[in-house]
Amino acid sequence: MENEHFGQWGMVLIIITLFIWFIFEFLKPKKKAEWRNSGILGAFIIALYAEMYGFPLTIYVLTSVFGIDISIGHIEGHLWSSLLGLSEVGAMVEMMIGYLIMGIGGLLIIRAWKKIYQAKNGLITNGIYSYMRHPQYTGIILVTLGMLIHWPTFITLFMWPILVLVYYGLAKKEEKEMEKRFGTSYLEYKRKVPMFLPKLSPKTWRRIQREEGR
Repeated sequence: MENEHFGQWGMVLIIITLFIWFIFEFLKPKKKAEWRNSGILGAFIIALYAEMYGFPLTIYVLTSVFGIDISIGHIEGHLWSSLLGLSEVGAMVEMMIGYLIMGIGGLLIIRAWKKIYQAKNGLITNGIYSYMRHPQYTGIILVTLGMLIHWPTFITLFMWPILVLVYYGLAKKEEKEMEKRFGTSYLEYKRKVPMFLPKLSPKTWRRIQREEGR
């Protein structure tokens, strides 16, 4: 099981610390439900990077319990490529797709945080919020999905649907509060704008790029 890629617990600690900082800096949990969801997100990140650079539990289980022939190494850790019998090129493509999705998700979180900061507790309906009602949560789902594509593990595959459900529940709860607070203004906004996924079209993308580039 020895491999120079694994056992880098210092690297694990650094990456986890950076992600936890990102969570508190841009998500800023305040209420009990927000802290709970941030805790689940943090646990997801810890489980992922503890395997990616620490101990490859999923690879160990697949080889020793299920008898699947997978070498212990960084390339083999890109399990979708390994299980499908793809080459190192396949692993690199898998990694690039994962990082791309993570990057898009991270950008959504930051863009949404910027709008929240500028709004000063007011109703936000412009910018990224004119395309989806919960861009931060969409960003979280995309970041964690990108992680799953890049480096899937048994634990994170189990946790990801739970993560999606708890953020969906938090979004529904927040919307009830927004309806009470902003009344018909929020109901009209809710009627026009999708919850998580924007209505995609070439025209929409051009508009997003134009507005976010200002």
